[in-house]
Amino acid sequence: MADLHPPVEPYDRGMLDVGDGQLVYWETCGNPRGKPALVVHGGPGSGCSDRARRYFDPRRYRIVLFDQRGCGRSTPHAGDPATGMRHNTTGHLVADMERLREHLGIESWLLYGGSWGSTLILAYAERHPRRVSEIVIAGVTTTRRSEIDWLYRGAGRFFPAEWERFRAAAGAERDGGVVGAYARLMEDLDPAVREKAAGDWCAWEDTVLSLEPQGASAPYSGRPSRDRMAMVRICAHYFAHGAWLEEGALLRDAGRLAGIPGVLVHGRFDLSAPLDTAWELRRAWPDAELIVVGEEGHQGGAVTRGHVLAALERFARR
Repeated sequence: MADLHPPVEPYDRGMLDVGDGQLVYWETCGNPRGKPALVVHGGPGSGCSDRARRYFDPRRYRIVLFDQRGCGRSTPHAGDPATGMRHNTTGHLVADMERLREHLGIESWLLYGGSWGSTLILAYAERHPRRVSEIVIAGVTTTRRSEIDWLYRGAGRFFPAEWERFRAAAGAERDGGVVGAYARLMEDLDPAVREKAAGDWCAWEDTVLSLEPQGASAPYSGRPSRDRMAMVRICAHYFAHGAWLEEGALLRDAGRLAGIPGVLVHGRFDLSAPLDTAWELRRAWPDAELIVVGEEGHQGGAVTRGHVLAALERFARR
């Protein structure tokens, strides 16, 4: 399978004032005259990574990356308990993306991301379809409440002891609101309570990914403390509110993506985000191609990477 492109450094970067006292970090790499592409990171709250730049041919793409509100290099940082979360919602992030596009003078751009990033990509593209040239997603989610319930309750069928610890640590009832309980714990005034809750949340996330043959060990727990605290706080905040999306809305409104070519790459062993969501999206979006990778999961691997690189190479020629 193809290797990633060589490392590349930004030629421009900045902090975009998006209102509400929020400054969003952004950077651009590659060819200033190349095809514009936006990397939409996951989490929510994971922040963008240097590695994501390397999926794009820097000779052909103008690569834009940004840290969503409250994480990475954006300020104020959600790792600080004094940072309010009222102005951090899916609607705010969609508006931030559009403001960034306007700030950079881009007419339309390719969108690339996965996991939570795919939810945000779909929300943006359905709101601004004329601003999207193509979409590439590795690991499809739409953050329906049913998907959230699967990840934080249903997947416990495979790990009953670990899920029982996850639930008990939140103080939630067996069939109660585990995610909401963690969202409340991450707002506790006691830093020890917040730290423990973040650790318990990440331990569960790592457990769900632990069966993947190509995945990294402890991808959540291994993050630096400040970044881990922000990510868990933002994740719990978003998922406790169903990402402020009407249930099933992104699939229902996928017809708005008509005319936008898409490539969806999804691992059959993805226990965090089972394949049926990607399948449903492909059925609702005729211009998308679904590639199922039989031997990989949510974190992907060499085969997933190869399919993403091939899609981005093909779209660079459009």
